[in-house]
Amino acid sequence: MEELFADILVIGSGVAGSYAAMHAASRGAEVSLVTKTKLLSGSTRWAQGGIAFPSDPSDIPSHLMDTMKAGRGLVDERVSTAILTDALTEWKRLIELGITFDAHPALEGGHSKPRIQHIHGDESGLHLLTFLHHHLPPSVSILENQFAAELISCDGQLHGALLWKNGDPAEPVAVHAGATIIATGGIGQIYSFTTNPEEATGDGIALAYRAGAKVRDIELVQFHPTVLSNGGLISEACRGEGAVLLNGNRERFMLRYDEAGELAPRDIVSNSIYSEIIATGKVFLDLRPVNNLEHKFPTVYNSILNLGFNPLKEPIPIQPAAHFLMGGIATDEYGATSVANLFAAGEAASTGFHGANRLASNSLLEGLVMGSRAAEKAVASMPAAKRKIESNGVPGCAVQDQSVIRQIMERSASVMRDGKSLVNGFNEALSVKVVQATSAAEAETANMRLLALMVLKGALERKESRGSHSRSDYPQMSPDARHIDQQVENPGAIRDRRLESSGARDF
Repeated sequence: MEELFADILVIGSGVAGSYAAMHAASRGAEVSLVTKTKLLSGSTRWAQGGIAFPSDPSDIPSHLMDTMKAGRGLVDERVSTAILTDALTEWKRLIELGITFDAHPALEGGHSKPRIQHIHGDESGLHLLTFLHHHLPPSVSILENQFAAELISCDGQLHGALLWKNGDPAEPVAVHAGATIIATGGIGQIYSFTTNPEEATGDGIALAYRAGAKVRDIELVQFHPTVLSNGGLISEACRGEGAVLLNGNRERFMLRYDEAGELAPRDIVSNSIYSEIIATGKVFLDLRPVNNLEHKFPTVYNSILNLGFNPLKEPIPIQPAAHFLMGGIATDEYGATSVANLFAAGEAASTGFHGANRLASNSLLEGLVMGSRAAEKAVASMPAAKRKIESNGVPGCAVQDQSVIRQIMERSASVMRDGKSLVNGFNEALSVKVVQATSAAEAETANMRLLALMVLKGALERKESRGSHSRSDYPQMSPDARHIDQQVENPGAIRDRRLESSGARDF
């Protein structure tokens, strides 16, 4: 087995992972940055929305209020205030490094004022990530095409990860590190219809769960309201520039659901679109009111043209799709998890910033701030790396095709849910057979199965409709806002139990 040593191991090369690696290196740490595909990968590069920086210190209370309103009672006010305060520091740091933001801030759904900073219009994520990668110092070793198969421990503490070079278990690489930061993004690929890239299979969350970390509110999956038939999303900023939603009768409908109309928070817009599709057959986004669409939103414009539509002449058919995970690995305000020496940042983490429904463009913001915070804490607290390896469980392999899991989730836990469908979906997913994985693709499938079970179980336990989680059999929001935690009882010995064992906490 090849063995490598680092002060900090970062798994994931999106905004949170790349900024964490950059920040840890600036504090003198030797960093290994691991990605299972190429360095420029993941959801960040697809992000059309910009970064929701508070415009200045006086805007923090307003931004916090917008965030808490969207989050439907599950936003952690203390953590969110800290993130928004630090955001101004990170904004200044990026400018000092040489990044150039567009001239005017944009308005997006749920925000009470224009504060979204874009970089080259609707290519913000790509340009931000390219910029961060360009500024990674030599003390960051980049390990591409390396699948993180399991976390490794010594004497009860986590000290790195076992990688499969080129996704092959026959080429293991042990990276021994004082501290590990998981920044692997979301779980969108467990759904058939998603805006997420192919690599968004939730591997980092599965790794942390198997190692004993607490996972929180994973049933809270946000569905982006306006997505094209090929999974390409139409930025919320388009509605901020005047685009309107029309039902199958070509009637504008959003003002019947919320006084903010097309700029209501995402959960309201997605649920409203779902209802109108049921009632009238289709929903369209009319982009004709947007001035200079082809110049302001070139990615959106070209994506629509490639599907055979002309957004300058006709409304475009859209529907909601799985987009962003508000839940994830539970962390404190510095990214520390319930497992010693393990940190998480970005979409893989649950900090309490997004609550039950993420406010538009708060994701890149959180990735930057929590990437920086996790790196700071990891460097300050890390012990020396150790060589001895104790297994935390290599993933098995779900023998069915990944599409089986996606179909189960699309049927059982999409925009609108109910108890019967969730129970059926859980037991279907549980029946997906697991054997030993012999490739990264097979291990991904096993991770997807595990995450599907967790989402379905969490959705069953959340007997209410709150934010992104809507149940037809529990249409009201409970008066008591609560988190739903899931944690392995015995790391390394995860057991499958049918749903009738309602007290089971692991799978």
